[in-house]
Amino acid sequence: MEKPTVIHSSFTLERSYPYPAEKVFAALADPEKKRRWFADSPNHEVVKFAMDFREGGAERMEYRFNEGTPFPGVMLVNSGHYEDIVPGRRVVLCSTMTIAGRKISVSLVTFDLLPQGEGSALLCTFQGVFFEGADGPEIRKAGWEFLVERLGEEVAREG
Repeated sequence: MEKPTVIHSSFTLERSYPYPAEKVFAALADPEKKRRWFADSPNHEVVKFAMDFREGGAERMEYRFNEGTPFPGVMLVNSGHYEDIVPGRRVVLCSTMTIAGRKISVSLVTFDLLPQGEGSALLCTFQGVFFEGADGPEIRKAGWEFLVERLGEEVAREG
């Protein structure tokens, strides 16, 4: 039997924030806020970030890796669309990631916000398919752990 040509993976990250779910939701919905926690980084130059936050709306991020990274000068594109949005409660996004024009993964990411005392809990569930040459489940999970922390920092910016 041949080896499978894809790797399937899923994980859920849980975080608690001392802010109401509506405030966390705003960091998912507002393009300026989302760009800060999701796209901006000293490791790459953001070439394009656009989002149309509505069911059926699209999101696209393009960036070029900087020198000193494993892929200097290489373009990464993350292109997705919003499948489900419940204000203050849930966002479901399906996306495709390419590096140097080669598709490396397809994913479904769900952000579920739950009231928790005076604050809120976030459940971020990632379901992905990784193709040959992809970063793989462990690296993607580490990336999402970093992003969820940055999301919390973005929400805390406004106190």
